[in-house]
Amino acid sequence: MDYREVYDEHGDFLWGYCYRLTGSAADAEDLVQETFVRAIERPPEDTDRPWRPWLVRVATNLRHDLWRKQKLREYKGPWLPSPVETDGDGRRRIEAGLDAEGRYQILESVSFAFLLALEALTPQQRAVLLLRDVYDYSVRETAEALDLSEANVKTTHHRARSAMESYDGRRQPPGREISERTKKALERFVQCFMKADAKAMEELLAEDVQSIHDAGGEFIAAGIPVTGREKVALFYSRVLPDAGEVLHTRFTTLNGLPGILVERPGAPEGLARRWAYTIELDDDGRIRRTYAVLATAKLTALAF
Repeated sequence: MDYREVYDEHGDFLWGYCYRLTGSAADAEDLVQETFVRAIERPPEDTDRPWRPWLVRVATNLRHDLWRKQKLREYKGPWLPSPVETDGDGRRRIEAGLDAEGRYQILESVSFAFLLALEALTPQQRAVLLLRDVYDYSVRETAEALDLSEANVKTTHHRARSAMESYDGRRQPPGREISERTKKALERFVQCFMKADAKAMEELLAEDVQSIHDAGGEFIAAGIPVTGREKVALFYSRVLPDAGEVLHTRFTTLNGLPGILVERPGAPEGLARRWAYTIELDDDGRIRRTYAVLATAKLTALAF
């Protein structure tokens, strides 16, 4: 059996599925590797049948095992997905095995808003929703891939969609117009940050804006989301770099929307020296969410 051929055909698809399943690039890598280790050590009985359903089933079961272990560990502070770049070559794994027929668009299904909404689902609901509404699997195909009855797939899918109603009511699938608006707002926000202009920054924010920082307990950061226009602007005014301090920045596309990678070589002890940053706009073009990922383990898929 040529397992390299199997990996070349299905590896990128499986990584994209596992990333959406976990919200973690590092966990996706581990799950893909472990799935192919299982394929080599304990292959399916009939290796002449299509490999993809079997690989999806193994990866999903491994994800369930990982989820149970992670539940036993308390995560410090807010949790955010690990960011991935989705422009240029970064789109390859994200788009593998996908077309435009799913309920949720390709890049929408890796957006922070979507991945955070998935956290309300059970692991089984998450797997079913992804296969049905992102990968456009039929009920029969989903049942085969997850080793469930078709009736179970239908029930689980209905419950998953019900849990996603709040997200569906405010969804803004990434597109050219939204990306352009987001890029302009992000650039203005960064300018305000660099100029220490908290007042101008406040004007960019929605009244109910939330600023979420995921440091995983590794660095000093807000332990809960900072909520409200004045509080968010005040928060950033307090973490502004010292005058003359060098920040290295690179604008890119993170999870389907404009983002920025920041390096702060002179950061004081206890503060992050690298982080990824992206924002989400409301219908009026104001910033309603800011997302900062600082935890080192969550930046492994990025090139600073």
